[in-house]
Amino acid sequence: MPKFAANLTFLFRELPFLDRFEAAAEAGFAAVEVLFPYDDAAGEITRRLRANGLEMVLINAPPPNWAGGARGFAAVPGGGERFRHDFRRAMRFAEALGAQHLHIMAGKAQGLVARRTFVENLAWAAAQAPRMSLTIEPINPTDMPGYFLDDFDMAAEILDEVGAPNLGLQFDMYHAQMITGDGIAAWEAHGHRARHIQVGGVPGRHEPLAGEVDYPAFFARLDTEGYAGWVSGEYNPAGRTGEGLGWIAAPVA
Repeated sequence: MPKFAANLTFLFRELPFLDRFEAAAEAGFAAVEVLFPYDDAAGEITRRLRANGLEMVLINAPPPNWAGGARGFAAVPGGGERFRHDFRRAMRFAEALGAQHLHIMAGKAQGLVARRTFVENLAWAAAQAPRMSLTIEPINPTDMPGYFLDDFDMAAEILDEVGAPNLGLQFDMYHAQMITGDGIAAWEAHGHRARHIQVGGVPGRHEPLAGEVDYPAFFARLDTEGYAGWVSGEYNPAGRTGEGLGWIAAPVA
């Protein structure tokens, strides 16, 4: 089976944020990710990671206000100065936490100017943080209307255009299924670019068990293909988180 991580923004929400690290470790996870960890001191989060033997896999950039703030602005024309200022802050946070990947969010925009803005900001970020793994992630327009990066082919074209060795694809199978209707076909076309994988059930974005995606078969495929990265559960638990973790050891059908 692949290496599984817990997204602590989504999972264990029945607990205060800082208590979720211990809960994840007790549930058997060896790594976690947090979308926007900026409301807590990096030192305190690091202590929770170390105390529970956890790795931090990924955080998002830039650091918006989670309660109603913009979900990034790397593709928003005219926002270059803000992007660079907040990217530097996110980079320092990621370094302090030992995060393996820093996800750069495009934000809401459209058109050729937005695309050019996104490419320019990604190229700048990749040069600014040459030793850090950066990712971009297509997000489906049902969950996030107006988000610029909502297509896997466009993501591949942008990655090729930027051409930075430290920039890769963040592949969320939930979003892939929602965007294309065939997440496995999307993986076949673009999985070779993936540095990090996230999963959630379709429909509903609950546990990756029953639904449109055969996750046990997908996990077996990752083993066969030699995928060495983390697979993070990023979904809304149907009940208490611990009651729905059977997907981690679900048998192949």
